[in-house]
Amino acid sequence: MLDPLAAITDAFTSFLFGKVETTRLPVRTSTGQAQAVYMPTAAPGLGDSGVIIGREVYSGKGYIYDPFQLYGQQLPAPHWLVLGESGNGKSALEKTYVLRQLRFRDRQVVVLDAQGEDGVGEWNLIAKALGITPIRLDPMAALDGGIKLNPLDPAITTTGQLALLRTIIEVAMGRGLDERSGFALKVAHAYVHETVDDRQPILTDIVDRLRHPMADSAESMNVDLEDVRAWGLDVALVLDRLVDGDLRGMFDGPTTAGIDLDAPLIVFDLSHIDRNSIAMPILMAIVGVWLEHTWIRPDRKKRIFLVEEAWHIINSPFVAQLFQRLLKFGRRLGLSFVAVVHHLSDVVDGAAAKEAAAILKMASTRTVYAQKADEARATGRVLGLPRWAVEIIPTLTPGIAVWDVNGNVQVVKHLITESERPLVYTDRAMTEASDDDGTDGYDEPRVSLDKQLADDAVA
Repeated sequence: MLDPLAAITDAFTSFLFGKVETTRLPVRTSTGQAQAVYMPTAAPGLGDSGVIIGREVYSGKGYIYDPFQLYGQQLPAPHWLVLGESGNGKSALEKTYVLRQLRFRDRQVVVLDAQGEDGVGEWNLIAKALGITPIRLDPMAALDGGIKLNPLDPAITTTGQLALLRTIIEVAMGRGLDERSGFALKVAHAYVHETVDDRQPILTDIVDRLRHPMADSAESMNVDLEDVRAWGLDVALVLDRLVDGDLRGMFDGPTTAGIDLDAPLIVFDLSHIDRNSIAMPILMAIVGVWLEHTWIRPDRKKRIFLVEEAWHIINSPFVAQLFQRLLKFGRRLGLSFVAVVHHLSDVVDGAAAKEAAAILKMASTRTVYAQKADEARATGRVLGLPRWAVEIIPTLTPGIAVWDVNGNVQVVKHLITESERPLVYTDRAMTEASDDDGTDGYDEPRVSLDKQLADDAVA
């Protein structure tokens, strides 16, 4: 309240002279001068240790990310989900990220390359540049001495073999195994494991034993032998597809010798497999479990497992369960799982919604490229993105993405070096067109990342 004397004085002054108000004249200035009035602000970065991704759009600072450096401090898990429509830069990001990670001596990367160009996977150029031969899984080539991966490889534990066999069958059947079929598979696997000791057991051994079960397996359950044979018939028919069907050759023999699991980059070329067939999730399950038991070791190396077309994993309850275990197990041994998906709605509304939610929860890093408005809203709800980020996702231009690193949300422009460019662009027509106008497909003049970000990283 005003002091009584001051109130009287104010009233008397107003009575004599009227109400007096101060009027300020407008000030004309330039934006360059006016910016000093509002001090610049920018979200904090993720530190200066790791690989350079590009620059943060609003501040211009260099953006550096490394799940191994951030794990345990800013990240509860080192796993990463990359989302976005085709043609916005997901592939270029993945490839430059891998190339930059491989500059560290203790890094090792496995890529499941499900997309192809000119008869080879799109990672073929990078593998060739590094002197590495991709592991090409092709049913036709496998019949003529090509690569084989054995689900019964002795390097995989007995429990792992049985879990893998169940997953293969459940994915192919589209439903879980009932108790009777599961029992028939278990006794056939146990018999093969105990009796085949002069070579690697193979799937043909399992199929033969399912069709011709031993009498003691029936006696142990006090059932007729014909019942055990009937219980295993559907299982035998599914596995026969890997032995004598459209997937024959790749998994029905001993694992091909000479696969270098110590190479810095291991590329599984799946480009000859129909991405929309049941073969793809089966393939990913087999490769995932095989790697779990043969590649991941307690040797202090930091490993990255990058999966293209990862909706084949996340959208299958049975494959997703296997990969959940792999992700949990891998955290103790330095594994970062990178899943690349076009549309999140493909998986969260699918048959494996529960399993998909669990895998998405493990991904503490989420990178979202441009999506349509309705898809962006759905993605924002699932991932818990702030409203401002959801609103700008449909407006993002190629090469720019929203990065959410455990709640630290920033808009980042990915930058590519001159030496990386020929290796990361898989659309030859776009690459050739950009040679004429001096752009890199991101509507911006080409830059040298090493030079461009040297100052940004310091800033």
